[in-house]
Amino acid sequence: MDLNLYGLLPYSYTITAQIIVTTLYSLTAFSGLQITAFKLHGLKYLGSFFPSGTSLVLGFLLVPIEIISFFFKPISLSVRLFANMMAGHALLKVIAGFLWNLVNSSSIFSICHLVLLVILVILLALETVVGIIQAVVFLVLICIYLDEVFNLH
Repeated sequence: MDLNLYGLLPYSYTITAQIIVTTLYSLTAFSGLQITAFKLHGLKYLGSFFPSGTSLVLGFLLVPIEIISFFFKPISLSVRLFANMMAGHALLKVIAGFLWNLVNSSSIFSICHLVLLVILVILLALETVVGIIQAVVFLVLICIYLDEVFNLH
């Protein structure tokens, strides 16, 4: 959670706004889950790709779908965190840059900077909440995947 919020400090950088970092987080967590699954269940864990009560004919359709969804879990984890962190922080930087240009201008529009300052403070509070929520969502999804490891279909 701290890494999501570091970018809100002046002259700092949000490391979770990089796709490689969030991908490494999700792949590390997901790999640990798979190692745990094979230690607990052995090859029986591969049976989770074939839902129980499914006919063999329908299995030929469902098994590839289950395998594709299995490999997209870490991708969705990483992209969700990356996109939310990058979009919010980019919006804050754009508005802060526009605010700085308005303050430094000598035109009548320099009075509008007060409105933008209020908007920037509101967005900063919103981005703080989003950073906390994204950390919680990441952990909840990991816990859901962990539940799938312990409780096979």
